[in-house]
Amino acid sequence: MTSSHTDCHFCLQSLRGRKYALREENAYCVPCYDSLYANPCEECKQPIECNSKDLAYKGRHWHEGCFRCAKCSCSLVEKPFAAKDEVLLCTECYSDEYSSKCFHCQKTIMPGSRKMEFKGSSWHESCFVCQYCRQPLGTKPLITKDNENYCVPCFEKQFAHHCYACKKVITSGGVTYHDQPWHKDCFVCAVCKTQLSRQRFISKDEYPYCVDCFSKFYAKKCAACKKPITALGGAKYISFEDRQWHGECFSCTRCSLSLVGQEFLTRQDDILCHKCGSA
Repeated sequence: MTSSHTDCHFCLQSLRGRKYALREENAYCVPCYDSLYANPCEECKQPIECNSKDLAYKGRHWHEGCFRCAKCSCSLVEKPFAAKDEVLLCTECYSDEYSSKCFHCQKTIMPGSRKMEFKGSSWHESCFVCQYCRQPLGTKPLITKDNENYCVPCFEKQFAHHCYACKKVITSGGVTYHDQPWHKDCFVCAVCKTQLSRQRFISKDEYPYCVDCFSKFYAKKCAACKKPITALGGAKYISFEDRQWHGECFSCTRCSLSLVGQEFLTRQDDILCHKCGSA
């Protein structure tokens, strides 16, 4: 600019007809101003003279032509950029060097874009979707199987077991009976509805029964002691014509000799050993 000031504040030479610079209301000729106040350029180390554009970032200064990406040398003037260890980089170079790669597509997640993180890996928001329905998972509950992510409804539809009794999903635990999955709470006696997951039971016509109900409604009665024959634990019983006995009850009516594996005779409702039957 041309001056209405008369003399340079530093060298005291006349400023008439000359360009000058103002600093704290004092006028300086250009050579004095540059020698006293010009900032050194971070790139070329030369002073940024008052007739040059001074670009500043975090207390450091560059000539307009020196303000470039440290890797590809493209100009950063009026462009987004990032700094790493005081080195300036354009967003493309910064992404190539330092940005996360999407676990799904393996492409760079650009600075400023939304990034989803799960189990130590990163995804583009558009890549973090349910493997089955392809809907974004965002912050919804999810389940991982074979390194693929599923929303809970899709996982249950594709993989979860459904209870044979109530048809609802078994999310944890459960009981297998006749190759079918059951909730523990649904695995009950077909008659009294007592839970059977932690007690002995007997199967009949594909349904489970507690011992008491099976004995009451279905078990054959011992011809000797009249108690049910449940055959629990593989207990042996003897059947003859239309009668059954516990193994320990199958003995001679007169002398009480065990007849298991022995010849015997019958007389009306009695069973007798050979000796008693021949007497």
